[in-house]
Amino acid sequence: MSLEKDSRLYWIDNLRSFITVLVVAHHSSLAYTTFASFNKKAYASSTHPIVDPARWIGMDLFEDFNDIFFMSLMFLISGVFVISSLNKKGISIFISERFKRLFIPFLAGVILLMPIAYSSSYLLAHGQFSLGPFLIDFFKTQAWPVGPPWFIWVLFLFNLLVAMTYPYLKKPLQKTGVFFVSLNNKPFKLLLIWYLITWMAYIPILMATSPGQWTGIGPFDFQLSRILLYVSYFLLGSILGAVPLNSGLFSSQSLFVKKWYVWVLACGLAYSLLKLSEVPLTNWYETKQIALLPATLIYRSLWVLSCTLSCIAFLTLFKKAFNLVSPLSKSLSANAYGIYLVHFIFVLWIQFFLLQTGLPAGQKFFITFILSLLLSYGLVLVLRKNNRIDRFL
Repeated sequence: MSLEKDSRLYWIDNLRSFITVLVVAHHSSLAYTTFASFNKKAYASSTHPIVDPARWIGMDLFEDFNDIFFMSLMFLISGVFVISSLNKKGISIFISERFKRLFIPFLAGVILLMPIAYSSSYLLAHGQFSLGPFLIDFFKTQAWPVGPPWFIWVLFLFNLLVAMTYPYLKKPLQKTGVFFVSLNNKPFKLLLIWYLITWMAYIPILMATSPGQWTGIGPFDFQLSRILLYVSYFLLGSILGAVPLNSGLFSSQSLFVKKWYVWVLACGLAYSLLKLSEVPLTNWYETKQIALLPATLIYRSLWVLSCTLSCIAFLTLFKKAFNLVSPLSKSLSANAYGIYLVHFIFVLWIQFFLLQTGLPAGQKFFITFILSLLLSYGLVLVLRKNNRIDRFL
């Protein structure tokens, strides 16, 4: 049934659940990419904590497509409810609740859950396991790898910054939100603005760093080249959420939403164009027909286009086709955060146990993904029966 008049944004809930499932699938694929590499001395610097000899180029494409947009979209979705929550609860209660909801689970993740997950990497690297040497290696040699909880502490930081500056940001965010609503029937102008925001947030810092560069202290780690991209998308989500979504930019009458099929098609075309550009750009650079700087700008500008269109495509698709609620969707939405928090343990250990099976990469990926999702879901359902744990998940 349609829920257009329902104050609950079920399509946002469903999209967030979908992205969480996509995160599980993404991590399930990383052991089987053709570019995967494992460093026994510093497994935290490997492309993935578990790397399998079985490889499939299909995993490269799946991982790469996801990587371009899905965390940016996750930050955007996370920002949608910030303004309404601040208006309703006030700054002090908002920060207190975010601390309980985000920072404490982050600490639980990096202190308890990630050592359990990464112990599989230690066993793979050393061929044996002993708790003492593992913990010394984990915290000292590997420098306390953060794993997926990096998203949670960065999200907490973004929430904290917006809350502390809210008295100054409130009116500008609302005015900007109204401006975006005025573009609901000017989809291609909106696309251009969205693209320019993404380009400015990503390209300048990328040119000064490198795409894969991470930095931080201990588990407070983040991808340096994307930090402005992520904060920009979080603020974009806050702007979009500063006015009622279902009666503005994402109303059923909005031309922006009505063109959802155009965005989905454009999303696929943009990613295809990005991949098709790799070989000629590399050849032109190697034969000195183009310098490194313009080649990088062309490729990364296409990357930005793919990111922008993918985010728009999934937002409009879910608003148009998945604005529904069912017992399963409500349960998955309620437990998605917990699944994100615990899934890495199951992904890594299942990948470890599959190393010697001789199955092809595609089958290993499918087994890892399905089992990790189901076991994570089941564990979270059990954990949330405990009232003390449930209030954090």
